[in-house]
Amino acid sequence: MRNEMMYRPIINEDILNYLRTEQKQLTGKLGDLEAVAHENGVPVIPHETVVFLQFLLKQKQPKNVLEIGTAIGFSASLMAETIGKDTHITTIDRFPVMIEKAKKNFAALDLTDQVTLLEGDAADLLSTLEGPYDFIFMDSAKSKYITFLPECLRVLADDGILMVDDIFQAGTVLQSIEEIPRKNRAIHRHLNEFLAEVTKSPELTSTLLPLGDGVALISKNK
Repeated sequence: MRNEMMYRPIINEDILNYLRTEQKQLTGKLGDLEAVAHENGVPVIPHETVVFLQFLLKQKQPKNVLEIGTAIGFSASLMAETIGKDTHITTIDRFPVMIEKAKKNFAALDLTDQVTLLEGDAADLLSTLEGPYDFIFMDSAKSKYITFLPECLRVLADDGILMVDDIFQAGTVLQSIEEIPRKNRAIHRHLNEFLAEVTKSPELTSTLLPLGDGVALISKNK
């Protein structure tokens, strides 16, 4: 379960520690879920990304949200609690173990009416969705980001935001592929394809942020 990329900071460790410990902490059951996830090495978004996501959602106030990569349900729960009852979240995951844990966490947080969990591969399910979604959060298999991007943009509202997590592969994404362990080279190639597309496409506006293992914010040009 432990994700080594969570423990290889891409910024100064003192700054990273400050961002994770000195910004406002979560409370209640959601805070407990975050703490347990970190204690057990479960790959949930780090706290600096939590704080940024809360801020962004409070400004955007999306009504219809899509998440790709439910895991234990932490991010979906965070979004639901941040935005409130006026929003609905659709989240996708294909791993039975994670699906079971996410369902338990949604029930414990009283979010079962607000969150719809779709079970299956996003490669199959995305094409069945109609949208539009005001906000999309993608935190799934990194090698699939470039594959999922067209469908995400299809269902993204004209004024919507696509937020993509973990784009820098622990700071190694710009290294030559010869420096990358063979087991990670497919991820390396596809992440570079994804970054090239979202930063160079004339149809998109994007910004990249050094939060956690890197975050991309993407919108469609009208």
